Amino acid sequence: MTRRALDDLLEDARNRIERLEPAAADAATARGALLIDIRAAQDRERDGAVPGSLHVPRTVLEWRLDPDSEWRSPHVDGLDRQLVLICDHGYSSLLAAATLVELGYTHVGDVVGGFAAWKAAGLPTTAPRAIDPGELPGMAPPEP
Repeated sequence: MTRRALDDLLEDARNRIERLEPAAADAATARGALLIDIRAAQDRERDGAVPGSLHVPRTVLEWRLDPDSEWRSPHVDGLDRQLVLICDHGYSSLLAAATLVELGYTHVGDVVGGFAAWKAAGLPTTAPRAIDPGELPGMAPPEP
């Protein structure tokens, strides 16, 4: 992929979703938005998690959120619920959120700067819950 093509891809994604600064994302979750953490389990173990966030690793995001998927997460509501994605630094979540628009979600955004910016803003974090060895990735309930 050429640099121009990557820039175009990122710009297209920015135009299709709502990008939220960490404080605005926190306020959105207080109003009922679902914060979806798409980071790998080992990153969450190392850095922490956001209380109330739903962990759906990027590798299984489409299967857990596709309305018609037999592998859909039982913790994701309808296509009109506000979803805010968070990754490490705000790039994977940008592209992933744009993908959810393709699946039919109408109110999707991400956290500008990702978890690093969330933490730097002094917003709440917690240790992630232990992963049950028999649990499919992306199927656990939100963090307490």
